[in-house]
Amino acid sequence: MAVSAWPRLAYSIALYALSPLITWRIWREQVPTYSRLQRLGLRLDPLPSGPRLWLHCASVGEVRAARPLIEGLLARYPQHSLLLTTMTATGAQQAQALIYEQSESDQRRLAHRLLPLDYPGAAKRFIARLKPAMALMFETELWPNLLHACHRQRVPVAVVNGRLSPRAYQRYRRWRPLLANALANVSWLAAKSSADAERFNALGCSVAVTSVVGSLKFEMPSNSKAYEEGEYLHRQWGGRPVWVAGSTRDGEEALLLEAHRQLGKRYPGALLVLVPRHPKRFDEVARLCRDDSWSLSRRSQQQPVTARTDVYLADTLGELAVLYAAGSVAYVGGSLVPLGGQNVLEPAAMGRPVLSGPSIENFADVAEPLLAAGALTLVDSPGALAEALIRYFDDPSSAQQKGQAGLAVINAQQGALKRTLDGLGKLVPQSP
Repeated sequence: MAVSAWPRLAYSIALYALSPLITWRIWREQVPTYSRLQRLGLRLDPLPSGPRLWLHCASVGEVRAARPLIEGLLARYPQHSLLLTTMTATGAQQAQALIYEQSESDQRRLAHRLLPLDYPGAAKRFIARLKPAMALMFETELWPNLLHACHRQRVPVAVVNGRLSPRAYQRYRRWRPLLANALANVSWLAAKSSADAERFNALGCSVAVTSVVGSLKFEMPSNSKAYEEGEYLHRQWGGRPVWVAGSTRDGEEALLLEAHRQLGKRYPGALLVLVPRHPKRFDEVARLCRDDSWSLSRRSQQQPVTARTDVYLADTLGELAVLYAAGSVAYVGGSLVPLGGQNVLEPAAMGRPVLSGPSIENFADVAEPLLAAGALTLVDSPGALAEALIRYFDDPSSAQQKGQAGLAVINAQQGALKRTLDGLGKLVPQSP
């Protein structure tokens, strides 16, 4: 069915009108080792040689979730290289860390660049220079001009781990003609659930190109090294009660510190490992802790955790799995404040019982099986969080049992990676 081009043209005009604001955003998201001209589809060289696959992830969480897919693509297409793009500076740093962790041969086949802005000219230049054999958009990264440029240059487009929360769907419904225009360029949409597939179809994606394959977030990479490093940290800290609050957001740290204060009445030696989600807030969170009279050590400054340390600020990137493994109980942030939560599977993959606030709508699909198994507990206040922590520290065997239940859920839900790779193989057949 023909789709009108007018929504995309109107969208492009609006982008040009907003150029001053967008330029400011580029400046803020700059990474020192990257040219800002990449945002205009320029300065992409050098690129890995040979046929290329292109995978776009928005930011940190998507890069982490896409790791099994990235490694699966490198293994299945040994003659291809893979370009990974991200929108944010933190996503770029996470991508660089992921590349560094690959084998030497795979490092030569895997590169990262910043995603060009969705101006028509920038999108056209990027696709013409890259010449990808296939374009993969992770979750909900639907950029109309980039997808149109792929269509014009006959590049098959797949949306992988397709996710559209009810809240996002209501927002996108207002722009249905534009989304329908973008989705008309999708060759295959691999939705993570039937509900997600239905929402994409309602926005204009053809049912004929839609499949339900499950969530790639359950395809957790091998965590033995991170687990060992985390256990080593825990021993260094003297075996004291340790809980880890990961991916915390603005307005949430004060609530967590209050929970830690209440926990300290029962366990005076307890240690809170605090991991803010955004690096730009590291110093702000450090000031909050000091202003509240907590004894603070900062990981980025290699400050040791002593018997007097109350809060360990993990102000580094790429170490969340290790830090979750270093604690006995994990709290996943963005959830005591109404921001939709973060990935509760990361600590569950380390065999840790998981706590979260009630705002988990962005990860409801992965939270539900953990809740059903008792591996995830929701709390709605600092007091309820402190009580849950006390229960686990009072009964370590229960904490271990809940952690093992989470691991069992992850193992039972796996299989999406193979289904995704098999579906992608129909777009770009494996090289002989």
